[in-house]
Amino acid sequence: MKNNQDMVIKEAKTPFFQKLKKFKPFSFQSKLLNTRKQILLFQIISLFLVLVSNEDGILLRDLLILTGFVIASSLTNTFIGKVTKGDVYILQVATFLFSIGVAVIYRLDNELGIKQIFWYFLGLVVFYAVYFIMKSFKGWKNLTWLYLIGCFGLFSLTLLFGTRTGGAINWIRIGGFNFQPSEITKLLFVFLLPSFYLNPKFLKNFKYRPYFMMAVVYIFIALFFVQRDLGTAVIFYGLFLLSQFVYGEDERLMLLNVILAAGGFVLAYFLFNHIRVRVLTWLDPWTYIEGMGYQITQALFAIASGGFFGTGIRMGQPNLIPVVESDFIFAAITEEMGIFTGMGVIMLFLILVYRGFKISLEQTDLFFKFVAMGVTMLFAIQAIIMFGGVLKLLPLTGVTIPFVSYGGSSILSSFLSLGVLQFCSSDTRTKSEVENGEI
Repeated sequence: MKNNQDMVIKEAKTPFFQKLKKFKPFSFQSKLLNTRKQILLFQIISLFLVLVSNEDGILLRDLLILTGFVIASSLTNTFIGKVTKGDVYILQVATFLFSIGVAVIYRLDNELGIKQIFWYFLGLVVFYAVYFIMKSFKGWKNLTWLYLIGCFGLFSLTLLFGTRTGGAINWIRIGGFNFQPSEITKLLFVFLLPSFYLNPKFLKNFKYRPYFMMAVVYIFIALFFVQRDLGTAVIFYGLFLLSQFVYGEDERLMLLNVILAAGGFVLAYFLFNHIRVRVLTWLDPWTYIEGMGYQITQALFAIASGGFFGTGIRMGQPNLIPVVESDFIFAAITEEMGIFTGMGVIMLFLILVYRGFKISLEQTDLFFKFVAMGVTMLFAIQAIIMFGGVLKLLPLTGVTIPFVSYGGSSILSSFLSLGVLQFCSSDTRTKSEVENGEI
């Protein structure tokens, strides 16, 4: 077996990156896209509609908060270009996604919509704080033990003090707030993987070092199954398998992990009832439409009833879908805003993922190259799992859509990850790109 550490440190020329560098995607001109004006126009129209269609009339408090949100997001999207030479579009894409989500959430529940805007403001603070903290410290690659201990520490907190919600033990209550530690664990894991491969001092003389990360990941997966947090377990394992491909792992080791994943899924199907329920409702939800298949069938009805252009704000019935504001927000969007808007949400994620890959390719620091790739894959895997689950292409896992779904933990962790990606994009754009206004 090749020494992956030496291979990665010697040169960032894994087969994955060499093939990806040959791909020359087309460029758009910022003058044509004019994304900031598009975001502002969408915000004004959508939030005005949800305000005027409120049964209680236009509430002054809500009007002021929503107006403050529009102004703050517009200023932030302008300000980002003043503080960084990096990619200014990923924050705009995130703002667009959030605007679509918060409009629907406010329509579903006024109070939840206002809380979501509060989390957005806090998320912006986290975004800029992470960006400047990342700039001020240079030793991120060497903190392997810290990332590893942090992951196990968060697992321990969840198991000791977590509360069961929706069948899974993945929430900790602090005062009047609920917090999901796994949202932070995912980002620590993104840092742990490249730090492990690029830190020559970590377990330097350990004979079985190539298998160490594999063992750690399987322990993580086991802990997630104990918590019954299937969605996050899938995300972790997906990141691990993709990282093996990116880092040029031994093909036999990759094949072994794929086989173990398939075998583990079959074993989990027979051992855990909640996984069996998810699979059965995925294969044939109509048989269980009055019970465990009710949620997914109502989501499919909502998507179908919306058509291409939607029923209109407050003209649909997304409230019939349980937990619609978080797990099934995509179904509510497509019902009242139409399949075209749903396609727009998917396209925005494709743009975000494309920008993330581009940042990774242009980053000269090998550690942050892989961190940018990991954060991008994190966004992509979560989006694929949720879109696939709502459309009945994949079994439901209860994972939220980054920037779109309701929830403080989800919003803060998404902006935290985006802040890391923003830092990774710093000083990667060439002078010609800036002058020509290319995306």
